[in-house]
Amino acid sequence: MVSRKVIDDFLNGKRIAMVGVSRNEKDFSRALYRDLARYGYEMTPVHSEADEIEGAPCAKRVQDVIPAVDGVLLMTKPAVTDEVVKDCVEAGVKRVWMYGAVGPGAVSKSAVEYCEANGVDVVPGECPYMFLDQAPWFHKLHGFLLKIVGKYPQ
Repeated sequence: MVSRKVIDDFLNGKRIAMVGVSRNEKDFSRALYRDLARYGYEMTPVHSEADEIEGAPCAKRVQDVIPAVDGVLLMTKPAVTDEVVKDCVEAGVKRVWMYGAVGPGAVSKSAVEYCEANGVDVVPGECPYMFLDQAPWFHKLHGFLLKIVGKYPQ
């Protein structure tokens, strides 16, 4: 289980690249992107096939993000995550969050191992909303339920 320190270190960064944010404005990833921006994070969308997301120009790869980011939030399929973490290492990124809630999310065991082997702090799963003070109550409820069953990061 990931430590709360790794989560807090990620969330204390102010510049976040989101890889895999959807072109569909009604998709969950877009809501998370908008909320993180509203909560004060400087968000950079990374999408190989989109020119812009939420009015911001998209980088095609993590290495194209300038200036560098404090962390990368992956909203990708696990097979894509394996490739993106290599881009993160190449770009010098030191914090990666592989989104997870129900199902595997973006988590890939091999990608987690690659991050760890290359000195990248990784959050393998979890939903960022559970750890944001500004998040709506139902996300806090999710965190509370995880605390009850002993699966909330310490």
